[in-house]
Amino acid sequence: VDQHRRHHIGPHFIPRALRPSSPPEVAPVKSYPPHRLGMAFRWQVGSDELASAALQLHVAPLDHHNAALLNHVAPRDWLNPKPLEEYDLVAIGAGAGGLISAKQAARRGARSALIEKHLAGGDCLNVGCVPSKALIRSARAVKEVRNCAAFGVCVAGEVTVDFPAVMARMRRVRAEIAPADSYEGTAAAGAHMFAGKATFTGPNTLQVEESSGRVTEFRFKTAVIASGGRPIAPALYEHVPFVTNETLFNLTSLPPRMVVVGGGPIGLELAQCFAAFGCRVTVLVRGVRLLPKEDTDAAALLHAALLADGVEVLLSTAVKGAVQSGKTTATADGGSFLEVELTCTRADGSSFVLGCECLLLATGRAPNVLGLGLEAAGVEFNERTGVAVNDLLRTSNPSIYAVGDVCHRFQFTHMSGEMAKAAVENALFGGSWSLASLAVPWVTYTMPEVAHVGAYEHELDASGVEYDTYRAALEHNDRAILDGDTEGFVKLTCAKGTDRLLGGTIVAAHAGDLIHEVTLALKEGISIESLARVIHPYPTVGESVMGAALGYVRTVWKKM
Repeated sequence: VDQHRRHHIGPHFIPRALRPSSPPEVAPVKSYPPHRLGMAFRWQVGSDELASAALQLHVAPLDHHNAALLNHVAPRDWLNPKPLEEYDLVAIGAGAGGLISAKQAARRGARSALIEKHLAGGDCLNVGCVPSKALIRSARAVKEVRNCAAFGVCVAGEVTVDFPAVMARMRRVRAEIAPADSYEGTAAAGAHMFAGKATFTGPNTLQVEESSGRVTEFRFKTAVIASGGRPIAPALYEHVPFVTNETLFNLTSLPPRMVVVGGGPIGLELAQCFAAFGCRVTVLVRGVRLLPKEDTDAAALLHAALLADGVEVLLSTAVKGAVQSGKTTATADGGSFLEVELTCTRADGSSFVLGCECLLLATGRAPNVLGLGLEAAGVEFNERTGVAVNDLLRTSNPSIYAVGDVCHRFQFTHMSGEMAKAAVENALFGGSWSLASLAVPWVTYTMPEVAHVGAYEHELDASGVEYDTYRAALEHNDRAILDGDTEGFVKLTCAKGTDRLLGGTIVAAHAGDLIHEVTLALKEGISIESLARVIHPYPTVGESVMGAALGYVRTVWKKM
């Protein structure tokens, strides 16, 4: 077995000698079972060669948790099925958009297929939503324990963080979630699951190239491009070690100092986490404030929260140079880090040098559009903005749709999933689900969280739209007072002089769990007065939504 593994060929390193000369015959799509070579060719711990192969997939270390993850999302023993002559729908990319497109199509009776060249589950499961929220939960636990005396709970001695254990927990819970996005899960839904690189060869044809080099071609009636995006790493940093969200979660030792370049949600979430773990964190931002697209009051409140948590924030600061200093720092948990020195410039023209052992680049994302053969398929695209789609998600090729980060500015897992549902409905069932009809909420999962849906005040100002704003501060919410989480607010905007809701922002410990009510109201045209009349259980932080809505009612109610 070890001798075969050294070849690293076949789908996800399956030996050519052990592959059948032609793909196995399969039953109709609806009853297609997974095809596996057997336990001997699964990811296992203890092999340097398998650890190296996992690292090529940006997964490390190869412990039991990551082996379990990879056996779900990049199985070495997977055998691609024999393709049908033509599929009703083929999805490229097994992130949220591709998974939902292929699975939902299969469950609704279509002959569907899904193709993935890297890790099923996409960024969300492997290097995004899931691992980051695991770290956030650990960071919140640290803050709770350190602040427990305020609640009459005494902890003897200093509160310390076992960073390797924090990361091991992250890997464990990520592996627990992985089956939902697995190859087996896609096959069980009735879709054909292919491991390999997809390339369009014509308007209704594509090919799948396996890692063994074998190429399979087939036709489709409809295709969905769900190839996602990737972090941008500016050329300025090409000669120094750095991490992005694709590699940060492989850390097993806590760096003494971290510099985060970028003031968006990803960078701020991770900056706050690592500060809680004991890392000295500095955030560098070119602009004049954090979260430049976010509500101004929300961004200011979060800025104050980060400072209170020990995060240094340097605004109006540009990085002009990055070099390795030649110094190596060993840490108590067994880690070793190379020091990076950044030459930075302030708005007044003065400069300074900032050192760190971990440089996190959170400088934006780019769509994955190259290498897909989009030209051969007649699909218009731009390397910066992605695949061009209309309001029904159709590309310039009427047989091809696109969903998710590859085509839209709202780069959220839940948005990719909703777009996938619309693409299936529109492509296969004559639907007319439009992007314009969606109310899209989003959350920055800092402490406190910042959640928003609809229009911002600054967007309304720029458009010349008159509006009224109604606000409820958490300092007046009984449950927030009882919980000791009074930093935050609920803000609702309405068209001037009316009860028509335009948008909402919530800053609270669990703002992401509170924004749904406002999203539903915005989506279904429910008035702000109706929100005020919804009975909310007491005491809950959710009452603040009602409290903000009551601000409108007080302007129109009758008085004695």
